[in-house]
Amino acid sequence: MENEKVIIITGASSGIGAATVDKVVSAGHKAVITARSLDKLEKIVKRWGEDKVLAVQADASKFAEIERVVEKAKQKFGRIDVVFANAGTGINTPGIENGDIDEWKTMTDVNINALLYTAKASLALLKETKGHFIITSSIAGKISLKGSVYGATKWFAYGFGQNLAAEMAQWEGRCTTICPGVVNTPFFDEAKPEKLDPSDVADAVLYAISADPRCSIREVCLMPTQ
Repeated sequence: MENEKVIIITGASSGIGAATVDKVVSAGHKAVITARSLDKLEKIVKRWGEDKVLAVQADASKFAEIERVVEKAKQKFGRIDVVFANAGTGINTPGIENGDIDEWKTMTDVNINALLYTAKASLALLKETKGHFIITSSIAGKISLKGSVYGATKWFAYGFGQNLAAEMAQWEGRCTTICPGVVNTPFFDEAKPEKLDPSDVADAVLYAISADPRCSIREVCLMPTQ
């Protein structure tokens, strides 16, 4: 494939990440997928084949582990064109006064630190290919939500994406921040079929990476019709 890209996807074992693997591989790209759940990753590899998908088990909130993912990607496919920093999590106890600080720590490690570490680990290789970094933020990162620490982490993701885009533009790299509304993923205890499907967000990723190199899609916002 003439425009084939090598794409690292974090949080790839389910939801948005897994849907994105299916979309990009179907479009002719190669995927390096990572998450903490190796068995789920291996099922995806089995579906698509080892020539198209490489699975590397890792906790993206640990720099050494995400750095190893990047190294394995380079070893397997020779380069990196796109990184989709999608790993994220939420909390069970809402609010500030009654919030659970242990939940906050886990969430900020994933929603903030993992994002920073993924960028830090991959930018040098992306610079070689004038590559593309994509971030999963949220509509929650663009509005005020009463006492929402989760929303605040997505504000960080949104702001970080804007600043990273400016840095990458210096070497013709591209950065896209995707801000979906409510998505029907395992994030929720109850299914929400009337909301966005993970494949909708995956479509946004494919849209961003398929744009002509002269065009940098800085932001994509998605909302459920209902």
